[in-house]
Amino acid sequence: MFLWDFVADAVMGQIVDWIYEKILEFLSEFFSMMGNMGAELFSYDFIKAIVEIFRLFGWALFATGLVVAVFEIAIEYQSGRGSIKGASLNAIKGFMAVSLFTVLPIELYKFCISLQLTLTKDMASLIGGKSIGVSAGQSLTAISSLKVGTTLLIFLLIMMGYSIIKVFFANLKRGGILLITVAVGSLYMFSIVRGYTDGFIQWCKQVVGICLTAFLQSVILIAGLGVMRENVLLGIGIILAASEIPRITGQFGLDTSTKANLMSTIYAAQSAITITKTIAGAVK
Repeated sequence: MFLWDFVADAVMGQIVDWIYEKILEFLSEFFSMMGNMGAELFSYDFIKAIVEIFRLFGWALFATGLVVAVFEIAIEYQSGRGSIKGASLNAIKGFMAVSLFTVLPIELYKFCISLQLTLTKDMASLIGGKSIGVSAGQSLTAISSLKVGTTLLIFLLIMMGYSIIKVFFANLKRGGILLITVAVGSLYMFSIVRGYTDGFIQWCKQVVGICLTAFLQSVILIAGLGVMRENVLLGIGIILAASEIPRITGQFGLDTSTKANLMSTIYAAQSAITITKTIAGAVK
């Protein structure tokens, strides 16, 4: 009888571990699929047409900014303050920016999603592999040792569900946010060639923030589910932290929203209109 209990306990433990591993693999593939939906958004023909429109618009602003920069350097050179070397470097920076602003963000986002899928699948296998041989009773000690009431258990499940749903909707809309970010980036092509790169640097930070958030959220979520095997409260805390990643990255300048960039591009567009009117008046 003792031998039977021992064998049954070991078999049940392996079954529980296998089920837990498959759940983690399913969630990792599910969130990767959501991220791939954002990446696959750019494979549609009408989305490619939108990106192409803003690419041409960026080239038009780059050409206009280059003409304005030539006028500015000519005016400054008369007073002895002009620098042809600086203007040439700004032109090179503008050319590189206008050539890559519709390509590099999309490819970087696809790379982050692919890396996230590989890492989370390996994490799921590692979490399941470490627990092979653990008995069924021991695999549930994290929950049984809490000795919590039904109300607290429901509260923990609600918090976990809230975090997972929040990460789900964040992944769902991230492709659209990246499309808006690429479109907004075209407005900076006018100012880069003239040496004003602060707005474009902030735009680059936003692209990095979007890709970093897409990678980290699912990874931290799977890590929290793995920690829940041994410590339920700590695991739920890690899961809740996954939904706070966009806010944390925003505190370090990697804002994933569109508010900051839209305000700076409004000022860039206004300055472009003003300078164009000034040059047009001078030519007349």
